[in-house]
Amino acid sequence: MGGCDPVKNQIWADRRVCIIGLGSSGRACAEVLTTLGAKVSGIDAQEEVVSRCCQEYPRAQFYQGDQDSCEGILDKITPSLIVVSPGVSPRHSAFSWAAEHQVELWGEVELAWQIQKTATSRPDTPWLTITGTNGKTTTVGMTRSILEAAGYEALAVGNVGSPVVLAAANAKAQVLAVELSSFQLHTIRTLSPLAAVCLNIDADHLDWHGSQQAYAAAKARVYERTQKAAIYNQQAPQTLQMVLDADVTEGCRAIGFTTGTPDIFQLGIVEDMLVDRAYSANPHKEAIALAGRGDFHYYQAEPGITVLQDALAAAALARAFGVEAEAVRDGIRSFVPQAHRRVTVGRVAEVTWIDDSKATNTHAAAASLSGSSPNSVVWIAGGDAKGQSFDHLVQEVAKYLRGVILIGEDRSALRQALATYAPKVPVVEVVYHDDMMFSVVNEAVALSRPGDQVILAPACASWDQFASYSQRGEAFAKAVSRLEA
Repeated sequence: MGGCDPVKNQIWADRRVCIIGLGSSGRACAEVLTTLGAKVSGIDAQEEVVSRCCQEYPRAQFYQGDQDSCEGILDKITPSLIVVSPGVSPRHSAFSWAAEHQVELWGEVELAWQIQKTATSRPDTPWLTITGTNGKTTTVGMTRSILEAAGYEALAVGNVGSPVVLAAANAKAQVLAVELSSFQLHTIRTLSPLAAVCLNIDADHLDWHGSQQAYAAAKARVYERTQKAAIYNQQAPQTLQMVLDADVTEGCRAIGFTTGTPDIFQLGIVEDMLVDRAYSANPHKEAIALAGRGDFHYYQAEPGITVLQDALAAAALARAFGVEAEAVRDGIRSFVPQAHRRVTVGRVAEVTWIDDSKATNTHAAAASLSGSSPNSVVWIAGGDAKGQSFDHLVQEVAKYLRGVILIGEDRSALRQALATYAPKVPVVEVVYHDDMMFSVVNEAVALSRPGDQVILAPACASWDQFASYSQRGEAFAKAVSRLEA
């Protein structure tokens, strides 16, 4: 990790902290806390994970335990603080144990904030926080690109990649762009970002949260204690209501963004130009030009509506931090999105092949297909449905479909939605086998016509057949390469 920044009054030294869940986030917490002198213990259900942690952090104690045995282990080690990894369900026994014993329970993000606030250097590093059902990673990447174009040392952390606790402990960045999932937001307590945005909201992770209302409530927590700008999507009215309901810091402003013409205190688009009517000296009478559609150099075609929304949100965050308009333009010009986010992986058999494996819910899949020509898309869909309904999605995208290829262990919900709302669209189902994705692309060739697009936008998680959405996207890209060969 390169060493933690010293902390005031040694408040972490000898504090008994137990970490529940020892994935990348949990191990990062263990690394930082042991360096700070805390008495660290950890619990994970997988024996091999516990063994690895014992080797990596010999000063800590680790235990194998599941939902049922966790309380007994906590009774034994009696921590004064519990830190849960993002994937730990709120129905896990650690939550009830903490409540019963009046022990604080944080997530990794709250731990990172608390560690930063007690650091001797850069304790006030601003956080720009981003959540939403879709577009988080693109927005975080664009935000960092804009900040770097303005000359700041910025990091993109959180759900996007490097655990935020490592960045907070190292205290090297001047500003953090932090992607936050609903899991991470569920366990924040005192986080107070400089600016925050919820990009959009739709049903997702219902199996974890238990209801759409609980999921939305977790997302809304991104605005709590925001200091300067609570940024909302004018085209997603629920995000404005989240801002209105939030307990923000006195003086915090509500800033909107829209792909239409902006009102006062909004960012928007006028004649193909992204403009700012929120941060100018005279927003009643002027709009500051930020960037044009032609500045999105990475995108081979016109940037879609979701890309434009993400860019406007990123600009709003960076402008809240104080960057000049020119940096917004330069940051958008230099931005390169991460893999598996609507990336063209080939033009083979007179067809364009697009990998959007990151579209793991219905809202993302709809955005991925929207704007296509009618009857021009072969859609590859399916996977772990996470309790979603596909009826509204199929109704929304049916007009674009040339054909559909279903993957995933349980294809019944998608099959039924297609039969009901797109009965004339040909559907092919591909069962799992070692070379499944090559079968998928061959079926796509058979369904397609010259000039069509084949889009992998599964609307589902990958865990039923792949280790991650990245592995799923890589398998698709390799299959397209083999097809070309």
